[in-house]
Amino acid sequence: MSLGHHLAQQQQRLAQLTELLTEEQGALSQVQVDGELLSRLAADKQALLTQLETFENQRRQAQVRLGYGQDMAGAEQAARDAGCLPQWYDLLDSTRRIAHLNSLNGTLISQRLQHNQRMLNFLNEATGQTLYGPDGQSHRRGGKLNSRA
Repeated sequence: MSLGHHLAQQQQRLAQLTELLTEEQGALSQVQVDGELLSRLAADKQALLTQLETFENQRRQAQVRLGYGQDMAGAEQAARDAGCLPQWYDLLDSTRRIAHLNSLNGTLISQRLQHNQRMLNFLNEATGQTLYGPDGQSHRRGGKLNSRA
């Protein structure tokens, strides 16, 4: 397989990953989180990341076999010599965009976790007891939260 063909296949998978991250961002931005959707997206992302890792390892191995260095300079030179330097730069741009999207999604998840923690803290203070134990299961201790009081 030529380097250009290999990079095109990687780029296709990166485009799919971008779509998944964009869909994930939309799901995380909703008021009501769809846990099933997020689980499916996480599984799909993991499958794509595994494929991308395989492709990247194959590319690096071929790069070294052909006498190029393992670093970015070696990759760039290999792409230049194979006549597919623009594809290489497009691939790098895609990975930067994906890293940015992934970082934004991580921020959204962190914000949701902080919000949920604040809500749990409020409920704990309102009832004067712990609602959830260390195992994540609810513990009923005879107290009731009365919103009319």
